[in-house]
Amino acid sequence: MQDWELTYDEVGRAAGRIAGQVRPVTVAPVEPGAYGTGAYGTGRRSGDPNVRGGAEGASGASSPVASGGRGNATGDAEDGPGAPARLWLALEHLQHTGSFKARGAQNFLRAHREAGALPDAGVTIASGGNAGLACAWAARQQGVPATVFLPETAPAVKVGRLRAYGADVRLAGNTYAQALAACEDFAATAGALRSHAYDHPLIAAGAGTLLEEIHERLPDLDTVVVAVGGGGLFAGVATAAREHGVRVVAAEPENCRALNAAVEAGRVVEVPVDSVAADSLGASHASPAALAAALHGDVRSVLVRDPEITAVRRALWDDRRLAVEHAAATALAALTSGAYRPEPGERVCVVLCGANTDVTSLAREA
Repeated sequence: MQDWELTYDEVGRAAGRIAGQVRPVTVAPVEPGAYGTGAYGTGRRSGDPNVRGGAEGASGASSPVASGGRGNATGDAEDGPGAPARLWLALEHLQHTGSFKARGAQNFLRAHREAGALPDAGVTIASGGNAGLACAWAARQQGVPATVFLPETAPAVKVGRLRAYGADVRLAGNTYAQALAACEDFAATAGALRSHAYDHPLIAAGAGTLLEEIHERLPDLDTVVVAVGGGGLFAGVATAAREHGVRVVAAEPENCRALNAAVEAGRVVEVPVDSVAADSLGASHASPAALAAALHGDVRSVLVRDPEITAVRRALWDDRRLAVEHAAATALAALTSGAYRPEPGERVCVVLCGANTDVTSLAREA
């Protein structure tokens, strides 16, 4: 783990680097009252273990990241007393490679190129998921090699997608820990630049540019909801949101609660990983930067159950023909489950962070 804390200036520099290199996010309004926006009032439901850290700790005491709901301050007639909360969806699953990870990967490589620190050996990463895809894509954009390490048990479809982006895919060991060790050895011997899925300031700063774009489109935004795994997206978004006075709701599956557990303990801790969203949110610990971001500013950490995540993912397909991964559904499930209840008139944007999913599973989950 790296010990660093992101600044808003770093997010601003990232926005300049990746401008024109990534797809600007589309923000889509949702009809009033949909997806839990008619259920008012924040706070932990009595006896519900589903909301920890951000609303109340296990003992019921107020957490340092808790705060009450907040109505929007525009004074619009449509946001008057008793009006439903207003909801938008940030369609970041339409990003290059199918997830927000493209932002961080592009910023990481472009920053190293600016500094004259992008080696001829290119970049290397141990990831068969969204981070690996984004790294391979960004490397191709920069014209440098990408060497991606996976365990020998990695599904052929992941290997195929990485190779389609031009990556040199190397299979090593039976676990991701063994693949990571091979990646580290390769970086040391070949001189390749080692990237990380989430625990690097350039990766998190790139992710934070998403909030900048959302705020440009919704300048009166009160709250943004994001799913959290290791915390790269969260750290970036929370850093930018703090600058604009926007609350962040950090949503995690109840059995993949790396950030929530860190907030509860006051330090980074190891957690078990067991969730339908573990393929994207299954980090065993949060980054120190994510914890730092959660402990100051207007942040609420909430947990949702797997059945709620699955139901939301299905609803997004049935209602809007949006095929997203379970990580994206986790963010919206924070509203539908009641883990976070907006106040009347509160302006909320939920980030749909990725779409690298098996669409046939939507039929199986029906």
